[in-house]
Amino acid sequence: MYMIASNIRHLRTLKKLSQEALAKALNITRSRIGSYEEGRSEPSIEMLIAFSEYFKIPIDIFLRTDLSKTNDASFLKVGEQRILFPMVVDIDHDDLIEVVPIKASAGYLNGYDDPEYIDQLQKIKLPFLPTGKHRAFPIKGDSMLPMKDGAFVVARFIEDKTDIQNGRTYVLLTSNQGMVYKRVYNHLKDKQGLLLVSDNKAYEPYFLPIQEVLEIWEFTCSINTQEYDQHELQISSIIRMFNELGVELKALEKMMH
Repeated sequence: MYMIASNIRHLRTLKKLSQEALAKALNITRSRIGSYEEGRSEPSIEMLIAFSEYFKIPIDIFLRTDLSKTNDASFLKVGEQRILFPMVVDIDHDDLIEVVPIKASAGYLNGYDDPEYIDQLQKIKLPFLPTGKHRAFPIKGDSMLPMKDGAFVVARFIEDKTDIQNGRTYVLLTSNQGMVYKRVYNHLKDKQGLLLVSDNKAYEPYFLPIQEVLEIWEFTCSINTQEYDQHELQISSIIRMFNELGVELKALEKMMH
């Protein structure tokens, strides 16, 4: 059934469980686990729910997503429904990050929680990054000078909004303004929101209610592209630029428009 056989085997391996140990945890026989993993039989709906609850993975992802590409069995939840996929790894099991292209950044608001959308994003490898889930976002405008229009911010996903540190810069995905990059001040306790401040003093600070925040990513590093003309800032040109910087790319290149 879909990818259930390989996913059961992969997730069991990630948890360092024998077939017997997993069977005991689910109150079934070891032979049934073996049958599922070998594709000789298909789990019932009740069994799929049991696997989903045990591995803490939604059933649709469990069925339709090839989880062998992940190196972490846990999925991050934001709020009640939001699921962030685990790190994707290349054949050498090095962590990769997704790049949100400039021309596709407007669609990120609609696709940020769509596994098919995220899977289509070009992936790069930055081996010097600290641990955590990272993504690269394009910067628009001049509100965060000296970072200019066309630069990319590589940022680490923040699961708990209370972890926001005053004065640090973050990429925020918001329900009303889309994607913004600002210096953030935490006012969750007293005002249930965040104060967003631009480094360019021509822009006034403003308050953002926390209920409008969909995702928070903390700045890790930036890649400046302002020496390139606008017509050069296509994903293919950015890929070449990353190569020039010594950044390894996943072999399969996908063009985003």
